[in-house]
Amino acid sequence: MNINDKIKELRKLMAEKDIDMYIEPSADPHQSEYLADHFMTRAFITGFTGSAGTALITQEEAILWTDGRYFIQAENQIRDNEFKLYRMNTPGYPSLHEWLEENVREDSTIGLNGNIFSQGAVEKIEEKLQEKNIKIHDEDDLIGSIWDDRPELSHKEAFMLKEEYSGKPTEEKLQDVRKEMEKKKATHFVLGSLDDIAWLYNIRGWDVENNPVVISYALISMEYAILFVDGRKISEAVKNDLFDTGVVLADYESINQHLEGLSKDSTVILQKDRINRSLYNAIPRECKVIDSENMTSNLKGIKNTTEIENQKEAYIKDCVALTSFFHWLENEIEIREITEVSAAEKLLKYRMEQQGFIQPSFKTIAAYGPNAAMMHYSASKSSCATLEKKGLFLVDSGGQYYDGTTDITRTVALGELNEQEKRDFTLVLKGQINLLSARFLQGTSGHVLDILARKPLWDEGIDYKCGTGHGVGYLLSVHEGPHRIATAPNNVAMEPGMVVTIEPGIYREGMHGVRTENVVVVREDIENEWGKFLNFQLLSYCYIDRDCIVPEMLSGQEKIWLDQYHNDVFEKLEDRLSDEVRDWLKEKTKPISIQ
Repeated sequence: MNINDKIKELRKLMAEKDIDMYIEPSADPHQSEYLADHFMTRAFITGFTGSAGTALITQEEAILWTDGRYFIQAENQIRDNEFKLYRMNTPGYPSLHEWLEENVREDSTIGLNGNIFSQGAVEKIEEKLQEKNIKIHDEDDLIGSIWDDRPELSHKEAFMLKEEYSGKPTEEKLQDVRKEMEKKKATHFVLGSLDDIAWLYNIRGWDVENNPVVISYALISMEYAILFVDGRKISEAVKNDLFDTGVVLADYESINQHLEGLSKDSTVILQKDRINRSLYNAIPRECKVIDSENMTSNLKGIKNTTEIENQKEAYIKDCVALTSFFHWLENEIEIREITEVSAAEKLLKYRMEQQGFIQPSFKTIAAYGPNAAMMHYSASKSSCATLEKKGLFLVDSGGQYYDGTTDITRTVALGELNEQEKRDFTLVLKGQINLLSARFLQGTSGHVLDILARKPLWDEGIDYKCGTGHGVGYLLSVHEGPHRIATAPNNVAMEPGMVVTIEPGIYREGMHGVRTENVVVVREDIENEWGKFLNFQLLSYCYIDRDCIVPEMLSGQEKIWLDQYHNDVFEKLEDRLSDEVRDWLKEKTKPISIQ
């Protein structure tokens, strides 16, 4: 079926069930950002394959909402079907809730899949439409029912993360969680987010591509800790390891039954935005429910000493792979055809040579020329650009290592650049240096710091429609909260041990895209009569292409920073490179004044 045929089939089911409109988010039962293929229902019904978006279908309209990372991609992918793109956070386009307030008639029935829609999201809709007497139909997965060749879920066996990598045994993590439960007077903690469960129980798996998580639920009380999981994924050894740490197993599907059996005097703590509606509705109405951000998210976001030291090693390995790749690219581009896809495949081979490498941490964004203007561009063999000895090439990639998760972006010159390309690259570099060099007072949030990366761009009347930085997991999700650096308000303070990306960019549709991304860990800096100050310590050390820079645009301090950074890059990588690549990197990391 083409997309329009799928919409027709969905509308038939809606009519049969007296549903006026059906809403489908990018979600799974665990509110994950990255989904197993089985749960890509929003992509199935719209044809848009980006990781974030919401579809709404009525008998007359089909609307897709997505954010600035995907505007160009979404326009291209829905061009030949009925869906219309509504650009999020853009003047002239109502948000989903604004559209609902304006268009939903009284006594309407809104359909949604309660197994993937979070309780928090449903309550927001109900609040916005409380005067319209709407009904919520949440029992059916209508899109799943028309997906005949829907992919199966993975049954691959999970594995335990040893303490030499996790830095903390599960018993201690459970103690920390129970201390937080005591503070909030909670008897039970319900956890549905896969990365939190993986962190808490020190378990990893293969259920979501590039995200080493296990599809599961967790229920913790003061007396027990349960992992609800498909038993086919758990070997006897893993089962014994979990049992030794105080974790017992139950069938994945039995979580609702366990919740229904809670005593009426229970106090359950959970995060409504990360618990699906069906699960929430299984909790007896007599129980007290505390809606609070998952305590595991805050505990997980601050890396321990072992995790930080391991991640330093992971980034050295990762940057060795990147350096070898860029050396190969520069030497091979004139003698063979290289496409965006074949370049990404070659980079993966260099990563696979690194000890402890497991898999990519996300699908590599290898984007040449105008394709790089799409922030989350995805090349395919049937549709990808061939690299030429001119213009800019952007590579955003990362790896999953036992030592941690990596994420890094570099934009390089493949040949001659025009003035616009160089100016944009230099402005992005200035924003990068400005934020990397920051000293900030303890208690400062990423929302406050964001302007430091954007100021050189704003001075020129330029902006990028995405955040500046996100947390990074440890052998987990490449995007991790609760902290972030963005213009959107966020009251989570930066704390020592938090790992975060710094990645300003400029994206000119039809022309080029520039992004430079480094990863840092927050650390203590100085303390005086004005308070305690923090700063960033770099984790990633890959050269920044001087051929893209307009030296006159850099201040003296910025040049000193760049020269010191390149000196550190060479010192950290030289012993792990071949003689040929080492000599090449030495040239690439010469002082900016020597060009």
